[in-house]
Amino acid sequence: MNAVIVESSDPVTLVAGGPVRLAELRMALRRAPVIVAADGGADRALGLGVVPQAVIGDLDSVSARARESLVDVLHPITEQMTTDFDKALRSIRAPFVLALGATGGRMDHELAVLSVLVAHAARPNPMPCLLLTPEDVIFAVPPQIRLNLRAGDRLSLFPMMPVSGCSTGLRWPIDGIAFAPDGMIGTSNEVAEGPVQLRLDGPGMLAILPRGRLDAALTGLLGAVA
Repeated sequence: MNAVIVESSDPVTLVAGGPVRLAELRMALRRAPVIVAADGGADRALGLGVVPQAVIGDLDSVSARARESLVDVLHPITEQMTTDFDKALRSIRAPFVLALGATGGRMDHELAVLSVLVAHAARPNPMPCLLLTPEDVIFAVPPQIRLNLRAGDRLSLFPMMPVSGCSTGLRWPIDGIAFAPDGMIGTSNEVAEGPVQLRLDGPGMLAILPRGRLDAALTGLLGAVA
């Protein structure tokens, strides 16, 4: 574990190296104004007209042009045992992180990001991190969470390891179900009547909501942390 590189009282938008649309960037920056890039995310950020306050990773995907313009904010972490997303996430201390460009590229990179998301959430006093995509908001579900969602909202639950729990407010309750990535999963569940409450017996569950429910996800996660 490396030392904290970015410590901020404001939330952080973390730009990774995958595709990033201007709409998602604007949506993130309204809620998380501090910009950090994970490795090749430096070029993504510059290409969208924003300058990261720090670039964290092994820096093997940062272009020469980006290196030159961002030389004072490059923070290389050269070990190869973890991904650049992991390096960046564990180097930030902030109220929460919104991550862009972490999906939509190579499948192995996406799976690694989801693995890091679950592992990060299982650490003591984890900082909330949400992945923002053109369609979805993705986050690791804490042991208990209340989500102010609307009837008919999609709420998919995908286990990254065996986990069980109970729920209120879902069309198909999860009570008594043994979830596992190679067994029962919770794709395309939906809200019967909000709010939704989830209680889980361990880590490892990802929640996937429509992108328009970002604020509900943030409120729920910050309330769970408090």
